Amino acid sequence: MKKVLGIIGSPRRQGNTHILVERILSGVREGGGQAEAIFLGDLEIAECIGCHACWQDKPCPHHDDMEDVIAKIIKSDAIVFGTPVYWYGPTALMKACIDRFVYFNGGTNRIKIRGKSALLAIPYEEEDPETAKPVEVFFAKCFDYLEMPLVGTILAPGVTKRGEIQEKKELLNRAWEWGKKLAE
Repeated sequence: MKKVLGIIGSPRRQGNTHILVERILSGVREGGGQAEAIFLGDLEIAECIGCHACWQDKPCPHHDDMEDVIAKIIKSDAIVFGTPVYWYGPTALMKACIDRFVYFNGGTNRIKIRGKSALLAIPYEEEDPETAKPVEVFFAKCFDYLEMPLVGTILAPGVTKRGEIQEKKELLNRAWEWGKKLAE
């Protein structure tokens, strides 16, 4: 049974990112997989200080919630990264989390993430798909470096108000189908 972790980088519960990621995870469950969502806004994640202790298989000097996130990542087969576009990038919550992926960069930790599938879920206010391009490129570079296949990207343009994405039934159906694929 595939285990899929949804990482929600929006500070808003029941917002468009939350709804989109939950829709994907619903497809995972429907497809026979296990799914769990974590809200970065509920966690204490300190910024990476670049000490490279983790590269030498030493513990991170930060003893915060990222320890639990890393443990969940290690146990998962696939990860859904959900972030709205904030100033043409991911949210600060998501960026802080990704910065701590340096844990997987060296020593014996790379094997703990290599090969895990990644799916992006990116809602944004504007209609122009170029708005999300910097976020897509950012994640693609990170995943390529970590040897994680990016299996897909779900863009949700034109959503601003909390829950507005629920009006986009076709988009939510595609998200659900992506979840089923992740469970395979």
